[in-house]
Amino acid sequence: MPHTASRYLAEGPRVGIRHFTYEDGAEFAARVRESKDLHHPWLFPPDTADAYTAYAGRLIEDRTKAGFLVCEKSEGGAIAGFVNINNIVEGAFLSGALGYGAFAHAVGRGLMREGLDLVVGYAFGPMRLHRLEINAQPANTASIALARSCGFRLEGFSPNMLHIDGAWRDHERWAVTAEMRASG
Repeated sequence: MPHTASRYLAEGPRVGIRHFTYEDGAEFAARVRESKDLHHPWLFPPDTADAYTAYAGRLIEDRTKAGFLVCEKSEGGAIAGFVNINNIVEGAFLSGALGYGAFAHAVGRGLMREGLDLVVGYAFGPMRLHRLEINAQPANTASIALARSCGFRLEGFSPNMLHIDGAWRDHERWAVTAEMRASG
């Protein structure tokens, strides 16, 4: 029987992760529009095809970024959320900063937990990174719970760290290293 290559970079029991493509624009933008109340005031992903094309282009073409779609295997690959690794630094640092978002239809089902765990494994495996960081606003309890559940540790607090929704926002800094993951 011939081997069929998976469409995913990594797979768990319920989700697979794959890179963004330009063809995902219509579904991604529609999912963002459905999830606007969930995302506000924490993040503002693109909600139109044109905005998606620019956003995906940066993730596809910029070597300091890597974007991953979390897709439901049982739903024909429906996009449940996304995890991006930004500010990838090579050399002695070998690190990146994670940003992520779930879509409303996937919330509370553990799909993003599984997807984030797959991205972390991929980052420490094929990407050969050593450290990943998550910066979350203190009141974003869902984001912090996801970071904690995937083995990230709280490393500090940064006042006025990122400019989001018209203001400088405080953030908690969470991180995990390849050694932490290997021993966990």
